[in-house]
Amino acid sequence: MKKLDTKLLISVIIISLFGILMIYSSSSIWSEYKFNDSFRYLKLQSMFFVIGLITMIIVSKIDYHYYYKNSNKIFFICFILLILVLIPGVGQVRNGSRSWFGIGGLGIQPSEFMKLGLIIFTSKYLVNNEKSIKNIRKGILPILLVTIISFLLIMLEPDLGTGVIILMSIIGLLFISGVNMSFFIKIALLGLIGLSGLIIVAPYRIKRITSFLNPWADPLGTGFQTIQSMYAIGPGGLFGLGLFNSIQKHFYLPEPQTDFIFSIISEEFGILGILIVSFLFIFIIYRIIKISLSCNELFSKYLSFGIAFSLSFQIILNLGVVTALFPVTGVTLPFLSYGGSSLIITMISIGIVLNISKNN
Repeated sequence: MKKLDTKLLISVIIISLFGILMIYSSSSIWSEYKFNDSFRYLKLQSMFFVIGLITMIIVSKIDYHYYYKNSNKIFFICFILLILVLIPGVGQVRNGSRSWFGIGGLGIQPSEFMKLGLIIFTSKYLVNNEKSIKNIRKGILPILLVTIISFLLIMLEPDLGTGVIILMSIIGLLFISGVNMSFFIKIALLGLIGLSGLIIVAPYRIKRITSFLNPWADPLGTGFQTIQSMYAIGPGGLFGLGLFNSIQKHFYLPEPQTDFIFSIISEEFGILGILIVSFLFIFIIYRIIKISLSCNELFSKYLSFGIAFSLSFQIILNLGVVTALFPVTGVTLPFLSYGGSSLIITMISIGIVLNISKNN
């Protein structure tokens, strides 16, 4: 056994602690007004971090072969949770999406569990079907069908952002498994048609697209968050306005501690803060990919690559939204945005990678 990858572990702890600091900075005004407690989100995220850290350390000690043996069970549980959350009275509606299980004032989002569950399931599938993977009907179609069904269940919530991350992660795994390039061209065409259909059938998505193209067409409606995000990023300059000095968190940018926390980081720390956060993200992904490349068996290689893909796509999607490169999707920024399900599942994923690094 090799030692734990301390560089990856320390990087994750640093960015998570910085996230807690920024969650307090961005939410204190809103939290004081709504709950009469400016420390509410700080306390909750600190609790999530401690739970996540303990869980990550425990998971780092569990042999990753356990996931290979129990991949079907893990996926089945995640699949059942996706169905249960859609049942009125069981699932809880928040911000227009029935994607939460409510526990007191907190919530658990099963789609976050599916991101990891499907990566584990697909990794085992690719190992067991290595010889037939270049055959679209026998090798690719079964896992693609499972992925699309999971995607459709998430879309019923609806949660397009998480669904896209799951799809892209599995396509990334298929790509490194040696699938013919012609398959990805066909998938890209089908994806464009499917995405167009999803946009057409949901009027709110059409509004998001039009507001993305021109936020000022509806500055107090669908374009509001994008405009306020730009107002946060723009004045940051080289060194920002200083910690706790954000203007946009004063009821301009809605709930800035969640999807748009990067806007507040940009406003308070400027380009320097953007570069530091970007470096930490790049370094974490680099360490995971380096571990993946050093793996001496296929399952661990696919599993760690899948986690790297999932994290990368989520980071790119969130940063693209806050900088107005993509339409608003409601995807959190890993390690930094407020949210228990996202942080804990992400740290569990890192725990799995840490165990792989020890055993390869």
